[in-house]
Amino acid sequence: MSTPGLFVIGATHHRAPLAVREKLSLSKDGAAALKAELAAIGGLREFAVLNTCNRVEFYGVAANAEAAEKVSAAFCARQNFDPVEFEKIRLDLRDRGAVQHLVEVSAGLDSQMLGETEIFGQVKEAYAAAQAGGTTGPVLNRVFQKGFQAAKHIRSNTAITEGQVSVANVAVDLAQNIFGGLADARIFLLGAGDIGEKTAKAFQSRGAAAITVASRRLERAMELATALGASAMPFEQREARLAEFDVVVCATSAPDLVVTLAATKAAMHRRPARPLFFIDQALPRDVDPAVANLENVFLYNLDDLAKIAEENRAAREAEIAKCRAIVLEKAEALWRQVAPQVAALGGAAPDGARKAAAPVPARETT
Repeated sequence: MSTPGLFVIGATHHRAPLAVREKLSLSKDGAAALKAELAAIGGLREFAVLNTCNRVEFYGVAANAEAAEKVSAAFCARQNFDPVEFEKIRLDLRDRGAVQHLVEVSAGLDSQMLGETEIFGQVKEAYAAAQAGGTTGPVLNRVFQKGFQAAKHIRSNTAITEGQVSVANVAVDLAQNIFGGLADARIFLLGAGDIGEKTAKAFQSRGAAAITVASRRLERAMELATALGASAMPFEQREARLAEFDVVVCATSAPDLVVTLAATKAAMHRRPARPLFFIDQALPRDVDPAVANLENVFLYNLDDLAKIAEENRAAREAEIAKCRAIVLEKAEALWRQVAPQVAALGGAAPDGARKAAAPVPARETT
């Protein structure tokens, strides 16, 4: 890379299948530890980490040619992932290309589900976390804030978000196809986070009334159940009571499987004539993939849902060219603004030093 430079390095759904993304996904503790390691890299002036179910990306400003490669090496070491294999799937963009990528990601143009809206909030959260941690500076502050503004412009001035483009809506459509209606379906929500809550609300919007929530924190399950008008269940009972439900939505952050093949076999022995539908939205996956081989059991993971969502892509296909043109225009203008700052950072501070500049508030202003 040029010295210095703006960069983004990572891996996404484009080249990394679900099984690989599971290995690369950072846990909460792993992310915190890695950020501490990145902060000590000589020549890495600024950085932010975006970690979602479909991507893990490192945005940074480097004052020397080695800094970006050290980020990649630290990540592979932390995840115990072969650097040679990572190189085969690695996203590696610099300068204006990095700016353009951030705008595309924020606008939902780089998502598995074209036009999905959740990613915008995820990018904003990643930036806010980096700002709070003191790892952003004048370049990334401007790139992210202007990138958000550009993404909002794209969403507001095109039809890219039209159609059912969320995981939740695709999952509910599938369930309706399987059961022919959801009024009598019994829904089991494993995980009480944001994704699970959105999916539960999507089911309710289509007529589902019987919803039970379980979470590793019972108080959180009870809180969400109250908000939904649903029931709560201790997490430890999930497998023993699996046969009671028709649709199981899995969205935990557990590091290991929470629904096993043995438990699913036992459940189907008690309900052989009625389908059991799993929606596994977790990364790492919550449900043993082998359950898909059981009679009358349907299992869909994140990649499966994304493929189905492509059927809805036609409604937004005509908008893609329009969006790309806006992205190029905005990225070029933003790069012209920050390029002089990037160039000046080559001698801005000793290697490894943190920024002295005060954080800029995380807002979307012109």
